[in-house]
Amino acid sequence: MHTKAPIIRAIAQQDNTAMAGIIRSVLTEFGAAREGTVYYDPTTDDLYSLFGTPGSSYVVAEQDGIVNGGCGIFPTSGLPSGYCELVKLYLLPEARGYGTGKALINHCINTARNRGYTHMYLETMPELSMAVGLYESCGFRYLPAPMGASGHYGCNIWMLKDL
Repeated sequence: MHTKAPIIRAIAQQDNTAMAGIIRSVLTEFGAAREGTVYYDPTTDDLYSLFGTPGSSYVVAEQDGIVNGGCGIFPTSGLPSGYCELVKLYLLPEARGYGTGKALINHCINTARNRGYTHMYLETMPELSMAVGLYESCGFRYLPAPMGASGHYGCNIWMLKDL
């Protein structure tokens, strides 16, 4: 059991290995480690550099000195003006059920609003049903088709939130 709230902070270069491992282990855990997902995306191994892109942000959750998850926003190509994408929300099993995911999403929503974004889009898959429920509870609604050009054709649930 966690004794204190996680620290949510900007990703650092030294977090790359931990976050790539978390992302791939979670996708494996839920049977979603397949082509067309972030599992095989080469940027997964260097999130620090990827989130140096203007308009983007990535934060990690650190508990007792250990990175146990993260989440970010990204100005995905092809999205309408004012839209960003909520991306790469992944938590280790021991970090789930304590409000860490919601804290990460809320941090990203606030960051997006502060940067002038008006909408937040996301892509996910049915295997990640725990996350889908979390997105619903945060006010995301379902879309009938994808937006933008994320390249993650393995995702078939698309959601949007007005900011």
